[in-house]
Amino acid sequence: MKLSDFYFELPGDRIAQYPAAERDRSRLMVLDRAGGRREHRCVAELPALLEPGSLLVFNNSRVRRARLPGVSLHGAGSGGGAAVEFLLLEKLTEWPAGGPPPELCGALWRVMVRRARRRRTGSRYAFAAGSADAREAEIVGEEEEFRILRFDRPIDDAWLDRHGRIPLPPYIRRGDGGLDGERYQTVYARETGSAAAPTAGLHFSSGLLRSLEEAGMETAFITLHVGLGTFLPVRTENIKDHRMHRESYTIDGEAASRIEKARAEGRKIVAVGTTSVRTLESAWRDGGGLVRGEGSTDIFIYPGYRFKVVDQLFTNFHTPGSTLLMLVSAFASANASANAGAFAGAEPGGRELILQSYAEAVREGYRFFSYGDAMLIR
Repeated sequence: MKLSDFYFELPGDRIAQYPAAERDRSRLMVLDRAGGRREHRCVAELPALLEPGSLLVFNNSRVRRARLPGVSLHGAGSGGGAAVEFLLLEKLTEWPAGGPPPELCGALWRVMVRRARRRRTGSRYAFAAGSADAREAEIVGEEEEFRILRFDRPIDDAWLDRHGRIPLPPYIRRGDGGLDGERYQTVYARETGSAAAPTAGLHFSSGLLRSLEEAGMETAFITLHVGLGTFLPVRTENIKDHRMHRESYTIDGEAASRIEKARAEGRKIVAVGTTSVRTLESAWRDGGGLVRGEGSTDIFIYPGYRFKVVDQLFTNFHTPGSTLLMLVSAFASANASANAGAFAGAEPGGRELILQSYAEAVREGYRFFSYGDAMLIR
């Protein structure tokens, strides 16, 4: 299967630059994967669109202020003083040359940076210059798409809250503002660690969560910290050659028990977002249920995959050629679910159904990507 099979035309004015006025007032396309039928509804109608007793599984990871502006400390002839911005992906506990001295724990981060080829080992940068919180950092390692940045003193999420910026994706062509501090975060976010929002959850207001409960739905919260595994582009034409980067997740005992009980009772398990899907599908063991505790996943889901846990998917509209689009294409197959009978064939038609649905969404004026509208695949 080729990367070019997952491209589609999207006018630039369909890319949402701001969130909807209210979280649950975004449009919702409801896709019946068995019959290929589509309805155009509103996210606030979700309680009436799900079967009573359904279990919704949310990712409660909290986005850190992971975009960190700084300046180069190289000489004037080498671009000294030039502005630079890093995206902090994860704090590292294993150092390239052995364990860190205790006073530097929390000082080493895996990062992304634009024009990475210019950012070589030994390059130094200053952050929050002139403040009591000032830091300097040096690139101490290079790893394909990213760099390893070592700060002269540890930084933590409290420091980033003061000096970092909201990590809006590059297709949102504006700087982050006060609105984004609230709206690029789910209302149920708890565990800080993501470099991008689990965006399907942005549609859920506190009121909608209450309405779901009143309609007989159940909820469970798991954690997957969004990083390179979610948003790194596919760069190989044969998608099977793409390798996902690992992301960490946690499933506590209460959430696992709720999910296993719902599955045993034949109730629908509704994953809110692709990160919830990847966590559940990674942690499930046939005959043994969900593995509790911390784990990591590099699962890559594309058409031909048979889902073991998830019955329905609430998700956003995704970027062309992304692993997220490949995942929803896999899910849109009528026989992709574990409850749908024997798996038949390597190309079940979900890709075509998703691309047809996306084309209809363009015609109908839906808004795409992180701050855009939503889709329920059932």
